[in-house]
Amino acid sequence: MLPPKFKRSKFGNYLIEVDHATLNHWVIRYSPAIAVKAKSQKRETNKSWRMDETYIKVKGQWTYLYRAVDSHGDTLDFMLSEHRDEEAETAFFKQTINNNGFPDKVVMDKNGANYAGLANINLLLILAGFATMIDILQVKYLNNIIEQDHRFIKKITKPMMGFKAFHSAQATIDGIETAHIIRKGQLSEENIPAYKQFMALAG
Repeated sequence: MLPPKFKRSKFGNYLIEVDHATLNHWVIRYSPAIAVKAKSQKRETNKSWRMDETYIKVKGQWTYLYRAVDSHGDTLDFMLSEHRDEEAETAFFKQTINNNGFPDKVVMDKNGANYAGLANINLLLILAGFATMIDILQVKYLNNIIEQDHRFIKKITKPMMGFKAFHSAQATIDGIETAHIIRKGQLSEENIPAYKQFMALAG
């Protein structure tokens, strides 16, 4: 990993030259922690959720980026997984609930694993003695909000032509999703520049 180089520009300020490998190391090292901080500091979301997954290529194989937003399009959570099955779905719902509380309802497509994952959460609620469960709605057209939201992520990842390792893909997604949360204004109601919000997370 090469250290950054400083050069003085003709305007008197300093420019930093950083090797791409150095930037990649920074992403892998710092993005996961920054993403955790962003999730904990984002504004409160509503209780009507939209859940779906999209695809990210890693080592020539498709992996699954699970994502959830609320009915206003605010990001709830995200998780990259090597598998698309009931176990992965259940883990994603547990993570999202831990970070956002319980929803009233979740809208999803008709994928059986999606339904089974949330059904497992409802079963845990029953076993814990809760009187109410999470409504599960499998209505495709209601999921347009999150399908549109996927486009921002895919626009960034598509030119990358896939990742060479799962951990680097995960860290890069953490950074992209954090930038997306900032872009949506979920971290500040004030007109604070995005780079300053990111610096506050990294500080």
